[in-house]
Amino acid sequence: MQVIPAIDFKDGKVVNLKQGRLDESTVYSDDPVAMADRWVDAGAERLHLVDLDGAFEGVPVNHPAIARIANDHPHLTIQLGGGIRSPQVIEAYLEAGVDQLIIGTKAVEEPEFVGEMCHRFPDHIIVGLDGLHGMVAKNGWVDVTEVSVKSLAMLFESDGISAIVYTDIAKDGMMGGISLRSTIDLAESVSIPVIASGGVTDMDDIDALLDIEEKTSGGITGVITGRAIYEGTLDLAEAIARCRA
Repeated sequence: MQVIPAIDFKDGKVVNLKQGRLDESTVYSDDPVAMADRWVDAGAERLHLVDLDGAFEGVPVNHPAIARIANDHPHLTIQLGGGIRSPQVIEAYLEAGVDQLIIGTKAVEEPEFVGEMCHRFPDHIIVGLDGLHGMVAKNGWVDVTEVSVKSLAMLFESDGISAIVYTDIAKDGMMGGISLRSTIDLAESVSIPVIASGGVTDMDDIDALLDIEEKTSGGITGVITGRAIYEGTLDLAEAIARCRA
């Protein structure tokens, strides 16, 4: 299982939102590129980048900084979400050095789009499913649908996606512990690898995920952490070392 540091872009800064709310935003740095360097120095082999401006506006906004990070760290795996809603955007980011593109809102509104993109860009597509009380949210988590996370995930079984990034919105940015039960339920419902996100607080959450990593069909192959490593309740280097061991 990989521990994956998150860098969320908003207005050119590194931020963290509580439960996706813009009015609950904490700024951690004015330099996303330097922040990426920091996490790579701590041992990160994969980064989770989110263009929050892109998520809310529906088009890429922070492409230059994201491309710079990819260029500076060519051996790093970079997964990116936020405003990924057309093949042109996917192609542009792949050309910039991003490895995996996370389709979120578009996957909810047009599930067939995922299969089309997997066919066009094999091994480069991840689906991001964000849930509140088990139901899928979209458009930067502003709109909660009547579609369940598990039922939507099952639609993508045969599409060839690389993974599902699952975020429990109620937990995200709150540092109250990961939503272990709902993450396990999802991972046991599909054969697709699941990357957990939302609520990671400390090493106890990492250990809990490691305990159940091998007990699911697709497997929980990664965990994204944001506020915990910025606030210092989780030491990234220590967490990475624990997973490698």
